[in-house]
Amino acid sequence: MRSPMSNPPLLDVRDVTIEFSTRRGVVRAVDNVSFSVAKGETLALVGESGSGKSVTSYATLRILDRAGRIADGSIVYSGMRLAELSEAEMRDLRGREMSMIFQNPRAALNPIRSIGVQIADVLKRHARATSRDAREKAIAALEEVRIARAAERYDAYPFELSGGMCQRVVIALALACQPQLLIADEPTTGLDVTTQKAVMDLVVELTRQREMSTILITHDLGLAAAYCDRVAVMEKGKLVETAPAADIFARPQHPYTRRLMRATPRLDSTLRALLPESDDRPEIQAPTTSVEGEVILSIEGLTKEYPRLDKTNPLLKLVGKSAPQPEPFRAVGGVDFQIRRGESVGLVGESGCGKSTTSMMLMRLIDPTSGSIVFAGEDIGATPARDFARHPMRAKLQMVFQDATESLNPRYTAARAIADPILRLGPSMNASALRARCEELARLVGLPLDLLDRLPHQLSGGQKARVGIARAIALDPDLVVLDEPTAALDVSVQAVVLNLLHDLKQRLGMSYLFVSHDLNVVRLLCDRVIVMRAGQIVEQGPTEQVLSAPASDYTRALLDAIPHPPAQDHAA
Repeated sequence: MRSPMSNPPLLDVRDVTIEFSTRRGVVRAVDNVSFSVAKGETLALVGESGSGKSVTSYATLRILDRAGRIADGSIVYSGMRLAELSEAEMRDLRGREMSMIFQNPRAALNPIRSIGVQIADVLKRHARATSRDAREKAIAALEEVRIARAAERYDAYPFELSGGMCQRVVIALALACQPQLLIADEPTTGLDVTTQKAVMDLVVELTRQREMSTILITHDLGLAAAYCDRVAVMEKGKLVETAPAADIFARPQHPYTRRLMRATPRLDSTLRALLPESDDRPEIQAPTTSVEGEVILSIEGLTKEYPRLDKTNPLLKLVGKSAPQPEPFRAVGGVDFQIRRGESVGLVGESGCGKSTTSMMLMRLIDPTSGSIVFAGEDIGATPARDFARHPMRAKLQMVFQDATESLNPRYTAARAIADPILRLGPSMNASALRARCEELARLVGLPLDLLDRLPHQLSGGQKARVGIARAIALDPDLVVLDEPTAALDVSVQAVVLNLLHDLKQRLGMSYLFVSHDLNVVRLLCDRVIVMRAGQIVEQGPTEQVLSAPASDYTRALLDAIPHPPAQDHAA
């Protein structure tokens, strides 16, 4: 790590206050914030959602919403006062000198242009490539962020790629023109641990080679500890603490910083230990009515294949010739596992390993190529996915989706979203009974009743996650598939949601399939773990056994890639 004082500041943010005009008056989002970033330095901005981290970065690039303005203070980049530059001058700076990796990769990408063309556009716009060599340089940029078969992916559209792939494309876009200042807003949220490590190692390598400065906005404190020189902690628009990374993790001074540290999962953490000290909720024991050892789900030989595109030259067909059909792509190949009643099973692996495909098959959202899915004694895999929506077993098999925002209908209130499965699959209820059930579910997941009539955009990330969980348990399911339910949440919100999921499982006797790339979270929540790689299961067993003494080299590689914050000095 570099000393933050070894170089003069490349960026100097001084006494900045940012305000937004709303219908209810002026809201102060950032209040008198000051920090600097030296050449070649990496600064972490950490804090919960709404603390002002992203707003500060938007102000730096002058891309604030129209309702927002810098009410006071100054932002100086490389000796230039950014407020005094014209919009044309700022457009020239963005991408060439200053660049940003946005948090939502799908929203940051143009859905109607291929990913390669989008990178080529940026290269040509800032004179880093000509029309002749733009494609070649764009492919090189994709290869830099470890995208397999980059030349083939050049013509792919964002909707054809996984969330993790889109995240890597956004990183490639940001790094393509070799900027001097990189602002990375949660750049690894959708990535598995090995890809996260590869991407962050790449950013660090480029930082050192090009004397590039980086502002890393993150809620992953382990990532901040592993890759940043200094850490600045924000709470409710104010900067509450700034210190070298090693010092702030070993001896946090501010109560808010200490609370964030407490909520960060570590090797020796327990679920209850992640909660604030003021939260003294008791442990909930498993219900005595559960049938120990009863298999609720059995997967055998589950396989999913996709046909590859036939790229035969159409001229050959005109003359009666054809090339051999390409072999289908096997996303999942011959997977076997079981889940018992009341058990929580983690499904882990890198992006593209087949986790999501497996979960979508057992949820009957897509059809398997072969194999059986036996749920509660019935082979539900024999029912086509298109017919399963009204199947009697649908109510007992539910899912909490990764993106709480995208999985909620923007026109439905929280109450209507929770009621949706009841209206479709549950018993007939009058309006008052349905409202009473929604309120019961809201209380069960800790969602304040006064939020039930709000739309998704009026809820925080943690509140939307609670709506998704309430909706999933509305019909008292036997099995809930949880697809990265805490991936985008702050550590303190994650701690509450994980404890909520644990308590609900114990209280209601449900089983979980927890799909995740966060092995620390899997360690806390799951009884057993299944490790997948390239569509195959490479290892499975009790969580503590697999994660403490893995038998597979691949599992060991996953564990080695996890960034861990240093131990705190409790004597300080």
